[in-house]
Amino acid sequence: MITPPDGSNTNQSRSERPRGQAISFVRAPARSRLILYVVPEDWYFVTHRLPLAEASLKAGYRVVVATRVGEAVGRIRDAGCEVIALRWPRGGGRPWVELSVIHELARVLRSVRPDLVHYVALKAVVFGNVAERLAGARNARVNAIAGLGYVFSSADLRARLLRPVLKAGLAVSLRRSRSKTIVQNGADAEALIRASVVRPTDLVLIRGVGVDLDSFRPSPMPAGLPCVVFAGRMLWDKGVGDFVEAARRLRQNAVAVRMQLVGAPYVSNPASVSAAQIETWVREGVIEWLGHRTDMPAVLSRASVVCLPSTYGEGVPKILLEAAAAGRPIVTTDTPGCNDVVRHAWNGLLVPKHDPDSLARALQGLLSDPALREDMGRKGRERAELEFSLDKTVSETLRIYDQLLS
Repeated sequence: MITPPDGSNTNQSRSERPRGQAISFVRAPARSRLILYVVPEDWYFVTHRLPLAEASLKAGYRVVVATRVGEAVGRIRDAGCEVIALRWPRGGGRPWVELSVIHELARVLRSVRPDLVHYVALKAVVFGNVAERLAGARNARVNAIAGLGYVFSSADLRARLLRPVLKAGLAVSLRRSRSKTIVQNGADAEALIRASVVRPTDLVLIRGVGVDLDSFRPSPMPAGLPCVVFAGRMLWDKGVGDFVEAARRLRQNAVAVRMQLVGAPYVSNPASVSAAQIETWVREGVIEWLGHRTDMPAVLSRASVVCLPSTYGEGVPKILLEAAAAGRPIVTTDTPGCNDVVRHAWNGLLVPKHDPDSLARALQGLLSDPALREDMGRKGRERAELEFSLDKTVSETLRIYDQLLS
């Protein structure tokens, strides 16, 4: 438990602190600088940023997290972080609602007066930087962009209409003093520089959020019927449909395999696959659906191959880092972020996106060759240890904090 300078308890239970209630902060002394993390979803902060926040606390920073409060908020408070509940709407496209988020963030910034703000995700980056100007804030900032996503990668009309707006917002947000922008793959870095929205000297490449090498460890390949696992949010853009089509082709070719989907629909996202659709596939017998799981090391220990046929602007997918650390071969698309983890024919196979035939052939080749699966899994673990460890990514980020605050 962390006790702030005024001696109050910042780790109240949810019943003690009403949802949505802002926290009154006492300014920390100079030796205890305050980092404010702004992230739309509490569960995303837990799965992707909580180890960084814990390391920040150990480094002597005071940590506050502003987020939409849900079931994961207890994990954040138990780690020693203070929490501010944001009324951040799911989805988008309602300007008056999004303006209210910006004004709420401005109030938070005036109340907290952080030394540094770490924004997580594109919308948080743009909204937060606009809010700083409204609040007259003088903090340093880290803009973490985990993939450029739908607006930059899609060719549909809505994405093409939104792209100039997003570029303008990013130019306003990223070209500021005392700022660093973290991207997860080289293609995103090139895209932002090409769009002239960030100075190259302010751009830092950190490949993903890292993986806990102690939690995700190699284990013997499972005996019996091979199992191919897709894990992630149930989004069409993640390639769920291509995974199912590949499963159908394997079935037609009499390939003995279990094809598992692990994850839940993301109902606020227009690209979400519905639960009804997934249940239809289950009744068809083409896939199994495990739903949302929190025991991913155990899930991967029972996998023979991990598959992510993603089609949109990923950063570096966390599941691929976990699969590599767990010593599992990977089949994924030859797209930025995914091909940052997999070297083709070395620790996995890369296939074209939107190509279930190629996906099925790659899976069938791996499923028919246990020795190749073992070899690729071993090389994936080696790469995770060298390039993707949690300790490495956390220390690189803390170094950025030190540079901005020195």
